[in-house]
Amino acid sequence: MATNPHTGVHQTTNAPMDGKGGCSRRDFLKLSGLTTLAVGGTALLSACGPAAQGTTDGMDGTSSGSDTGTLGDGKTMRVGMEAAYAPYNWQTAESTDYTIPIENVDGAYADGYDVQLAKTVADALGMEPVAVKMSFTGLIDALNNGQIDIIMAGMSATDERKQAVDFSEPYFVGGFGLLVKSDSPYASATSLSDFSGAAVLGQKDTLLDTVIDDIPGVNHLTPVDSVPSQLSQLNQGTCDAITFNTENTKGFLRANPGLVAVQLADGRGFQETVPCNAGIKKGQESVLAKINDAIATVPDDKRQEIFDACVDRQPA
Repeated sequence: MATNPHTGVHQTTNAPMDGKGGCSRRDFLKLSGLTTLAVGGTALLSACGPAAQGTTDGMDGTSSGSDTGTLGDGKTMRVGMEAAYAPYNWQTAESTDYTIPIENVDGAYADGYDVQLAKTVADALGMEPVAVKMSFTGLIDALNNGQIDIIMAGMSATDERKQAVDFSEPYFVGGFGLLVKSDSPYASATSLSDFSGAAVLGQKDTLLDTVIDDIPGVNHLTPVDSVPSQLSQLNQGTCDAITFNTENTKGFLRANPGLVAVQLADGRGFQETVPCNAGIKKGQESVLAKINDAIATVPDDKRQEIFDACVDRQPA
């Protein structure tokens, strides 16, 4: 699966971030509106890392939508995502019943859980979905600049993000855990407190990074840009543990046989949950209602069935 590993990780402690008034990393992210989620992916898939050639990054913008009752041009629903964050979304060269075209990458298609739910939403709106591949951090700006019509990328509706985007009800809810090497002294840990002093790595601008501060005495490393980068750093031994989304445990371990998921005792692990919400420009209440109605047509057991199928189908 994938998280934020990237080469050249700089190790830091819990000291004030960049000397900005002594803010902790979590406080800094809250103040800057960057506290978010990104949910798990498969090893070395393509996650929230640098956009591939031919992809687009969002630019600054704060425009709001008009409530015309239609999304975008009403015909093509441009879905912003990394296309690199399996099992939520990933890029493939093969067109199948599960995929949609990636508009800004020639000959490429997107698959994954976000894609399957995006199809449901597009069908309800009478539109054809296409993916627009870009970095996770550029999605909100791209939405408000009109480069995309909707975000469906394993993103959580945080209070900070709600200031810039209107979010749907969750279309999936997951949790957080820790991955370590199978021969790690932390492999037998049973609580977050056992990781005091450990070097733990998360994904930039996501809850995978901010939840690290729940670990007492942790050595909170500078986050990387993607889940695959997280996995790469852990496999190289440059950190002791990485955060991951527990709903994708099966995929992570299948793709990374040298890693194990730490079995944290009840009440001694991360308490946060990871909702996935669709995001659209503000001021489109009637469209948002249609999106929520479309999501509500998919019962919880069906959502889990779709998710499990994506885990089985995702690239190794």
